[in-house]
Amino acid sequence: MSESSLPKGLAKPAIRALTSAGYLHLEQFTQLSEVQVLKLHGMGPKALMTIRNALEEKGLSFKK
Repeated sequence: MSESSLPKGLAKPAIRALTSAGYLHLEQFTQLSEVQVLKLHGMGPKALMTIRNALEEKGLSFKK
């Protein structure tokens, strides 16, 4: 099982939504738009902001 590199501070429902959809690594979000991520059951604005901030820290962003 590969180790997750999701950002710290995500709520458990968001983590479950992301891992069940196969998103375990921060870099995967560069291939997704914010709208696509928000469509996952369990994802909300706070979780999206946490991911956005983590991406920005690495010089990355969601797909436009």
